[in-house]
Amino acid sequence: MSNSRGSSHLRIPATARFLPKISPFSIAVYITLLFAFTIFVFIFSTKEILEDEQKPLFSEESQSQQDNEYVILLILQMTDDQLWEAPFSHGFHPCVKPTSRYKDTQEWDRYITVRSNGGLNQMRTGVLLLDGISDMVAVARIMNATLVIPQLDKRSFWQDSSMFSDIFDELHFITALQGDVRIVKELPKELESVPRARKHFSSWSGVNYYEEMTRLWKDYQVIHVAKSDSRLANNDLPLDIQRLRCRALYYALRFSLPIENLGKKLVERLRSRGGRYIALHLRYEKDMLSFTGCTYGLTDAEAEELRIMRENTNHWKMKKINSTEQRMGGFCPLTPKEVGIFLQALGYHSSTLIYIAAGEIYGGSSHLLELTSRFPNLVFKETVATPKELKAFVNHASKTAALDYIVSIGSDVFIPSHSGNMARAVEGHRRFLGHHKTITPDRKGLVEVFEKLERGELKEGSSLSSLVTKMHERRLGAPRKRGSSLPGIKGRGRFKTEESFYENPYPECICTSKNMFR
Repeated sequence: MSNSRGSSHLRIPATARFLPKISPFSIAVYITLLFAFTIFVFIFSTKEILEDEQKPLFSEESQSQQDNEYVILLILQMTDDQLWEAPFSHGFHPCVKPTSRYKDTQEWDRYITVRSNGGLNQMRTGVLLLDGISDMVAVARIMNATLVIPQLDKRSFWQDSSMFSDIFDELHFITALQGDVRIVKELPKELESVPRARKHFSSWSGVNYYEEMTRLWKDYQVIHVAKSDSRLANNDLPLDIQRLRCRALYYALRFSLPIENLGKKLVERLRSRGGRYIALHLRYEKDMLSFTGCTYGLTDAEAEELRIMRENTNHWKMKKINSTEQRMGGFCPLTPKEVGIFLQALGYHSSTLIYIAAGEIYGGSSHLLELTSRFPNLVFKETVATPKELKAFVNHASKTAALDYIVSIGSDVFIPSHSGNMARAVEGHRRFLGHHKTITPDRKGLVEVFEKLERGELKEGSSLSSLVTKMHERRLGAPRKRGSSLPGIKGRGRFKTEESFYENPYPECICTSKNMFR
């Protein structure tokens, strides 16, 4: 954008050339009168000052109070900025371009088909439960194969009938990656009936593994990947493969136009309401509570309902779970009440605008009341969008999750109540875009704090605020290298403890001119 500004050069007006000449006598008279007027003003001002000294307008105590109020105002302003501003990320920027060694793709006459089941978070990232499209793009590249647009599972818990093109811009996905991987909408007709190699690739595998798997092309022209969770390693992959994963996720996987447009409208409406807002991924949903076995704060009837659901869900292997142990270990989502206490302890005002990025909250308003009593300015997509706008999203959980994703990416602060797939994907995306503020609650540490509150050993106020703030000063989404595996764990199990590549794509996809981590 260019700004047109007037010339800054001083110009002498043309009328100045026709002004009459002033004599020396006139100048002397003018100076004398000005001197006399100055003496008069000085005498008058001195009198006023003497009267002020005898009867001051402000006492020293009053002036001191004003100074204190000004200092408090500055502190409050500084604190408010700290609550909302992103952590230090100067010099960091996305870098996803291929290296000079990277070669354009070829049109391979062998194909990989994929079934991506699960919610939006699995489809976009492939973290933990089910692998994502981004990983399969990289696998197709390594194996010199053409990728067929993935089919989405319609038998999942959400019973979502959405197709790939309902959620993503299919044409953009194909064209954006045409220099990396050949992608087609469907398998050629002549190959639909040929035998396929049905393969469950090993979790967290590297390039050597997939190069070895290319032996399958000797006997098959099509490989079907039935299970695709975490098929690629988080670390120790070639730089070009890591950057390809980022190009696929952050550039090629663009939401379909209806989702994109409504998502942007929701962000604009939230901005018009309060200027700044928090996106709270409140994972207090029926499936999450049932899966994790977390029943703290629920009634006996609710706990039993969740137990029955877990018992009847075949693909959930854990059936008997100790809820207390889960909570004390930090494996449970924070309850709405705990989230309210947490946000207040961090210093957020009760008027803060909070967008709930989640599905239906278990127990509805009865459980949400403990959060809304502290933060009444709570909104959902259903209260920000009109019923007409949401009509096309009804019974399509993946589409509504996409809306939450867009609003979460656009928020000033993102806070997940549980470290699930969606939360990790959003955190990684926000890091990629400039390390936008993401507060990750220390759930295990917070449970100990909440227990002390219940026992009366700690009270809400400055002590609690200081404690919680200190606990989270390094959990605000500031730049850092991706975490490696936990010490003491051997074998392939160590890969599971690594921080997800999609949760923190630094350093491969985020560059800086300053070498700050050595």
